[in-house]
Amino acid sequence: MSTQALHDSKHPRPAGPRLRVPRVLAAVLTLATALATTLAPAPQRAEAQEKRVLTVAVAQSVDSLNPFLATRLVSTSIHRLMYEYLTDYDPGDAHAVPGLATAWKPSPDKLTWTYTIRSNAKWSDGQQVTAEDAAWTFQKMMTDEGAATANGSFVGNFSKVTAPSPTKLVIELKKPQATMTALDVPIVPKHIWEKVKDISKFTNDKTFPIVGDGPFVLTGYKADSYVRLEPDKTFWRGAPKFDELVFKYYKDGDAAVAALQKGEVSFVSGLTPAQTTALRGQSDIKVNEAPGRRFYALATNPGAQARNGQKFGDGDPSLLDERVRHALFMAVDRGTLLDKVFQGHAVEGEGYIPPRFSTYFWKPSAAQELSYDPAKAAQLLDEAGYRTNSDGKRTGKNGKPLTYRVLCHATDPNDKAVGQYLKEWWGKLGIGMTLDCLDNVTDPWLAGKYDLAIDGWSVNPDPDFVLSIHTCAALPATPKDTGATDNFICDKKYDELYAQQLAEYAPVKRADLVKQMESRLYDLGYMNVMAYPNAMEAYRTDQIQSITTMPEKSGNIYGQDGYWSWWSAVPADHGNPPDNSPTGTVIWIVAGVVLLGGTGLLLTTRRRASADDRE
Repeated sequence: MSTQALHDSKHPRPAGPRLRVPRVLAAVLTLATALATTLAPAPQRAEAQEKRVLTVAVAQSVDSLNPFLATRLVSTSIHRLMYEYLTDYDPGDAHAVPGLATAWKPSPDKLTWTYTIRSNAKWSDGQQVTAEDAAWTFQKMMTDEGAATANGSFVGNFSKVTAPSPTKLVIELKKPQATMTALDVPIVPKHIWEKVKDISKFTNDKTFPIVGDGPFVLTGYKADSYVRLEPDKTFWRGAPKFDELVFKYYKDGDAAVAALQKGEVSFVSGLTPAQTTALRGQSDIKVNEAPGRRFYALATNPGAQARNGQKFGDGDPSLLDERVRHALFMAVDRGTLLDKVFQGHAVEGEGYIPPRFSTYFWKPSAAQELSYDPAKAAQLLDEAGYRTNSDGKRTGKNGKPLTYRVLCHATDPNDKAVGQYLKEWWGKLGIGMTLDCLDNVTDPWLAGKYDLAIDGWSVNPDPDFVLSIHTCAALPATPKDTGATDNFICDKKYDELYAQQLAEYAPVKRADLVKQMESRLYDLGYMNVMAYPNAMEAYRTDQIQSITTMPEKSGNIYGQDGYWSWWSAVPADHGNPPDNSPTGTVIWIVAGVVLLGGTGLLLTTRRRASADDRE
């Protein structure tokens, strides 16, 4: 029995005189009810039964629903909804807040971390979530190459993980690790995943609903089409307010915007400047623009290799020369890209981490900067032995012209626009270029079959992950395996700095080490950040009443460091039907009849309602 019911039973209201309704009036009321039901629009009659669905248009297809393998933003965003992490990032200032763990404490030497696992968390199949689930997840990543594919960098320094009790998790380290309150690893249910024979081949998309402990439960999936989730009513932080959350894949951005305008989807992200301008001021649509957490870069193939030393792929060998890489970057006019492509909705690229994360933001010195300088670029190419022939083409000692293949995303119109500028600028240097925009860039990328690629990653408040993907440890074990590497960078000095920052707990010292890593990455010339695009997105206010941004002040909605946006989203209140609706008309007609035939009754009912409201 509810608290309210107990209260009502203890304090019954005094019974008043029984209200007698004339037979004619009762008949009129019955007729009015029938007419109101008949004349009401179908959507209003079914409103109580209809699901409140929040549909999110996405331009990226899911690479895997297996959280041990997935790296795409859409996939990791979905996994955050399905599985809890030990800690979450506060949506206000991104400091660590309880997730699956309610508390954590390091030993004095910081080599042992003890986490208290919450006792009020359940898996969606009803089983209790325990420390053993977390221990199994980390142990699997420590002992299985496949399970370490996406997030192996977080456990590379772990020596032992145990669960002494259902609410106690103990992680022992080889050396101190600064990311122990920022382990971005989805914890999976041991009783489900221990049955998986080969993690590297498991897709996690055949049996629904998929068991998880996050705010949503994944209930349906069709590749390159949609992902469907429903609220977990038992989620410890409280159930989401929408009845269903759908991520719907749109290959074409204009089609996604058109769907938003028609009300077929609730939310669209990754808008172009033109789309953003067109949507501003439209009825029932709100545009949200915020500093982005992504960088937009040009990456070179430094010679794909595996950890066992084997080379593979077919990257152009000229790119092994740092002078050539620097020349290519010095021929890029970032100012033009900001004006013509991003149309002012981006910040000029400098270091590897966007300025939104001010603690780690770095910019090159004036002497170090690879600024736009076509003459200097031409000089570097001459010095590297790639001079122009009689046709104005750059050739090497073998007489073969320099021609590069640039891999890009067919779903991103910015990639195509930037590619055309690169083709023009490099053409003036005598370098040929082909733009290879594909729906699936993953396969050629992992195979090392590209020369350059338009690249981009979302950066977390703790930058460890995006730093780790350029370490030698992130390379695939063999050419046949899949590693966590971005573009096969392996540099000893960079690795040394990475190890130092990982072990440094002092915030200022660690930030300085991270900036040294960014400087090293910049100087190597394997990665050149061109811009930090703003997050540009829009949603329908007649479907979404409110939603949390991250940061809460001027932040983004899609691709957050957590589940705050979709978990917090409040469905729009459509209110009562207007007075000129069929239902309203019937009600007023009946009201007139009642006033004519029973004025005394109406007044009595009003008085009694007022008296009852006060009790």
